[in-house]
Amino acid sequence: MIRKIPLSSPMIEQDDIQAVVDVLKTRWLSLGPKVMEFEEKFAKYIGCKYAVAVNSGTSALHLCIKSLGIGPGDEVITSPFTFVATANCALFEGATPVFADIELDTYNIDPVKIEDKITDKTKAIIDVDIFGVPSNKDAIRAIAEKHGLKVIEDTAEAIGAEYKEKRVGSFFDCSIFAFYPNKQMTTGEGGMIVTDNKEIYELAVSYRNQGRAVDSKWLDHVRLGYNYRLSEINSALGITQLSKIDKILDKRQKVAEEYNRHLNGITGIKTPIESTQDFKVSWFVYVIEVINKEMFMKRLTEKGIQCADYFRPVHLMKFYREKFGFKEGDYPICEEVAAKTVALPFYSNMTKEDIDFVCQKVIEVNNEIQNLT
Repeated sequence: MIRKIPLSSPMIEQDDIQAVVDVLKTRWLSLGPKVMEFEEKFAKYIGCKYAVAVNSGTSALHLCIKSLGIGPGDEVITSPFTFVATANCALFEGATPVFADIELDTYNIDPVKIEDKITDKTKAIIDVDIFGVPSNKDAIRAIAEKHGLKVIEDTAEAIGAEYKEKRVGSFFDCSIFAFYPNKQMTTGEGGMIVTDNKEIYELAVSYRNQGRAVDSKWLDHVRLGYNYRLSEINSALGITQLSKIDKILDKRQKVAEEYNRHLNGITGIKTPIESTQDFKVSWFVYVIEVINKEMFMKRLTEKGIQCADYFRPVHLMKFYREKFGFKEGDYPICEEVAAKTVALPFYSNMTKEDIDFVCQKVIEVNNEIQNLT
């Protein structure tokens, strides 16, 4: 029997299970005290005044766009090397996503390329901290201030990451986090908006609950809204997960270090960027660059190692090609990186034996491919 290693696995412990069970024993399953407790603790952790819990990171991005008044005729600049929701959220409100190419080392949006894309229609920048690696916040802030632009931090993959000793998610107008099961911490499904802006906070609270104002009576709705609420069950899980986030991040750091010990210096494999003097990485995934990506993934999967294509360029997805006419060569650095990047199995409780096994198979496949070229 082939030994199989999954791509990801959430770190769920007994206190997480008990927290969910305790909520199920109460009458509060939605819009109760656990949501508020989760929001308060999360805002404090990030270092912001307000937090709004919602049912996904995508919903959080949408409400940030809407709360900033971005709509038809507006342009939003972001990275083409990201999860598709980053760009889609602008389309939800009739705005146009505009891409700027990325940096070759961090895979984050290149601030120099942002300036080239600014027009009189540009309303905001969505700054993505891809794979938990912080972007150049100083450069992005300078551009935003120079051109009078709003900035949304898409920190869905970067909880606990730091830029110049300050946690990401606390730099600009508003930011979002996501808690899907492959993230550092999970609520099953869920997301969070954080901000210091009271107006954004109150609008987001209203929009997530069918447009009910913060001080409205039951069934009194003052604007078009959505059902983006996060349940008490999800929030209870979020509270326990957040209480041990340092432990989770430390375990993931050690997994990354073990991978690096095996794979650094291997011809044909480029390992991920690590923390520097300016920023601290929060390890979301472990992504390597390889030769002949498609063959590498096929052969690694055959050996029982689950892997994934992280990421495909958003601008080359069928929908974006058809809607905007994007083509190969539009964002060459993004395309160059995406042609090589593969996510290996990575999760908090990954054992040394599992990592050894994965790396053994990765090196085997890499050698096989090198011998064919």
